[in-house]
Amino acid sequence: MDQSTKAPLRILVVGGVAAGMSFAARARRLDESAEIVVFERGLHPSFANCGLPYYVSGEIEQRDALLVQTPQSLRAALDIDVRVGHDVVAVDTTARTITVRSAAGESIEHYDRLMLAPGAASLRPEIPGIDAPQVSLLRTVEDAVALRERAGTGPVVVVGGGYIGLEAVEAFRLRGDDVHVIQRGAHVLSRLEPELASLVTGELQRGGVSVHTGVTVAAIEDQGDQAEVLLSNGTRLPARTVIIAAGTRPDTDFLRGAVPLTSAGFIAVDAHGATAVDDVWAAGDATSVTDPLTGGDLVAALAGPANRNGRLIADAMLTSGAARTQPTPLGTSIVRVFGQAVAMTGRNRAELLAAGIAHHTLHLHAGSHAGYFPGSEPVHLVIHFAADDAHVATGTLLGAQAVGRDGIDKRIDVLATAMRAGLHVDDLIDLDLAYAPPYGSAKDPITMAGLVGDNVLTGTTVLWYPWDLETAQRDTLILDVRRADERARGFLAGSLHVPHTELRERIDEVREVAAGRPVRIHCASGVRSYLAHRQLVAAGFDSATLSGGMQTLLAFHGKGILSHEEH
Repeated sequence: MDQSTKAPLRILVVGGVAAGMSFAARARRLDESAEIVVFERGLHPSFANCGLPYYVSGEIEQRDALLVQTPQSLRAALDIDVRVGHDVVAVDTTARTITVRSAAGESIEHYDRLMLAPGAASLRPEIPGIDAPQVSLLRTVEDAVALRERAGTGPVVVVGGGYIGLEAVEAFRLRGDDVHVIQRGAHVLSRLEPELASLVTGELQRGGVSVHTGVTVAAIEDQGDQAEVLLSNGTRLPARTVIIAAGTRPDTDFLRGAVPLTSAGFIAVDAHGATAVDDVWAAGDATSVTDPLTGGDLVAALAGPANRNGRLIADAMLTSGAARTQPTPLGTSIVRVFGQAVAMTGRNRAELLAAGIAHHTLHLHAGSHAGYFPGSEPVHLVIHFAADDAHVATGTLLGAQAVGRDGIDKRIDVLATAMRAGLHVDDLIDLDLAYAPPYGSAKDPITMAGLVGDNVLTGTTVLWYPWDLETAQRDTLILDVRRADERARGFLAGSLHVPHTELRERIDEVREVAAGRPVRIHCASGVRSYLAHRQLVAAGFDSATLSGGMQTLLAFHGKGILSHEEH
């Protein structure tokens, strides 16, 4: 396209960092003549916000390592006019103008094209004393610098057990502080399945962190050098530092009346990032798309989608051909919690149930690499895939989560790729995955998931789940096929113990005790119970095997379900 024969476009960008700067850089590469102006409220247009907790911990040593680009470097490399300390306070899409407030006062700026990337604002709960000097957020480079100076000086209370909260917990604990984390919900990382969240809680506690769940902060009292945090259950916690990490909201108040917003305040965009207003696009943490599974709003406040979508919007805005559409976000994410990695992609069980999507769930505890090679660690993996559902093809991968000390990232990345490709759970069997004893197994955890999933789809395996325990204990015979020494460490009251190596010889005993009831089998992890299940099915029993075995059952319910005395 000959850009010399037309007037240069004036493209204004509201917000920098991921989506805004990715868009601006791509826009310059596509249109050398355009005037591109980025308005950034903060002091840094492009910084590693995901790296802030690791600067607080000292793992990232230099503050400047967090600064990806500066206004000067962006001007020199891309001829982009970046104005920091400039807050866009209003948009008039009829006049095609924005109102900008800075230290110099207010100005009106005209646009031909407008890109919105305002991001999210931290939620500040309405807590008495939340403005005390000991209270801080962890959102900006300046926040991180101040918190690094305070780290190691005394007890810390972190309000919120999401990703940012846990990263802050880890950072201060690594600096030697006593740390308490406060979580309103039943467990940290609210989207994590309960049977995995308990593993994370255990890791936090082993790391010396006090975890308070099911409570809120009632008040924060400034006592001079430190504060006292009062919890809703009456507990009082001293704190030299209080971090508020209670979630975010879209930073879109300045857009009300200018572009359509969802009921939660997100900017609604189409598959190309366009809003319902001509020549206005949006990307990043302040946007939502329609969830193809549920029809509701789908939000992915993550750096990867923000960077990708900023670039794709530049293509849609400035190229004459058909630009790539933005993919539906899967929400693929990972966080480190001391020695553990916690990762997820797609939907969790609660979301699928709320949407009424019929599904199966797999629990696996496979090794991160060959068990005979030193250092193999369990990969605790949960995978959801479609059952007989009118809206989703049977076997479609719907979501996955994993927790462990090794190999978690690559398994979730493989599953996220499989989901993006539209693969079904049994297609996982066919993936050619790299294998050598230090790195994997001939039957990788992903392969094992495919094999088990295929068994479920074909009816070779029938599963029962930890949340079925009460019904199983009431209406079925629970058959424990573990070894005697395993059972001695605790068992389910009323269960019959027949080690799986003895089952063929004792199958009449099982039939007699079952007395016509279904049999629900368990072992430690689900392997031996599957073998027993096939034997019982061959003998004519109504049988099912516990998904993930006793490991998953205890992670879901806790050790209080165990009995230690045979009757």
